[in-house]
Amino acid sequence: MISTGIVVEYNPFHNGHLHHIKEARRKTNADVIIAVMSGNFLQRGEPAIVSKWARAQMALEAGVDLVIELPYTFAVQQAEMFANGAIALLNALGCENFCFGSESGDVQSLVKIANMLQNTTTNQRFQTAIRTHIKQGMSYPSSLSAGFKQLGIIEDDIDLSLPNNILGFHYILAAQHQQTNMRPITISRKAANYHDQTFTSETIASATAIRRAIFSSDNISDIKKVVPATSFQALINYKQTYGSFHHWNHYWPFLQYKLLTTSANDLSELYEVVEGIEYRLKKYALQAQCFSEFMNLVKTKRYTWTRIQRMCVHILTNTKKVEMKEHQKRPEYIRLLAMNEQGKQYLRSIKKQLSIPLISKFSAKFESVMELDSRSTQVFAQILDAKARSLLLHREYSEPPIIQT
Repeated sequence: MISTGIVVEYNPFHNGHLHHIKEARRKTNADVIIAVMSGNFLQRGEPAIVSKWARAQMALEAGVDLVIELPYTFAVQQAEMFANGAIALLNALGCENFCFGSESGDVQSLVKIANMLQNTTTNQRFQTAIRTHIKQGMSYPSSLSAGFKQLGIIEDDIDLSLPNNILGFHYILAAQHQQTNMRPITISRKAANYHDQTFTSETIASATAIRRAIFSSDNISDIKKVVPATSFQALINYKQTYGSFHHWNHYWPFLQYKLLTTSANDLSELYEVVEGIEYRLKKYALQAQCFSEFMNLVKTKRYTWTRIQRMCVHILTNTKKVEMKEHQKRPEYIRLLAMNEQGKQYLRSIKKQLSIPLISKFSAKFESVMELDSRSTQVFAQILDAKARSLLLHREYSEPPIIQT
């Protein structure tokens, strides 16, 4: 069976994602599409609009055969670490290809750039350039792009400050460093750009624009044309079942309380809290009245909105630097969220070759390595009322993966 991996967040699942799945299957002639999907908190430091279980269900109904959770340790990270974890899982699952969306649509140029960095001297110069630019106050994406230009190893038509190009480059680099045999494939983003705030096409919109539409009105019918019917219904069902979608504003009281009642010294032990920024966080937590006001007060040229959001997630989950260091070398397990019959057959065929445990249900046996995922789910559920919170936590700890028959 030909297997192709994709790395996704589905926040929420929309028509652009459906196009990606269909093209990934067509371009690679795949029998099985395996999605490694972020859990309840995402790469840019945001809570997912609905739970990982709801998003896994959307994926199955749109044609994905297997949905695997990207552990929190790798999910709420800058691009390099995010890619390392995702590629390691796809490789462990025996994928022959991995397929990603990009602004460029040019996989060969991205491979060429990654190949250049295999030269030790070039890579050392590149890493030095990035560190220098970061020390000068540039963000990581800008430092990355500037580093490429400084060394003269960037293609003129590839903009590596764009989010999907950055991720695609890091997927390829991770696959090379891990010495996998997976073949990279890319698909051009269709119609909508990653950061588009409004609908720019009749049927395709960015997840950003879709979330904006959902949170700006109690009536979500405006998004009906840009998401599959199954995803639209899943969103309605989630709101009816749990009473709320998830937004940073809902978590602000918890974050504010944590910042105001935790000493600066204790905050400094948490992951990504560095260089004394804990004092800035505490100062503005006292002044701000909502999350967006807090973020606008705290962010600087050096500390971007995304970097601070990730930091805030780690503060909410009380994730210490020492915990991340212990678990971020490589994924220690494969958490199965959902599968159909084709995915089930594929898993059966490779199960004996798996190098790390496959977990289909939360187990005390794996409690230590799943601690961060457990805490993140508990935090994610806190904005819900008692009944809905209990329902979501029961789904996490007591029920098996979703199986589509």
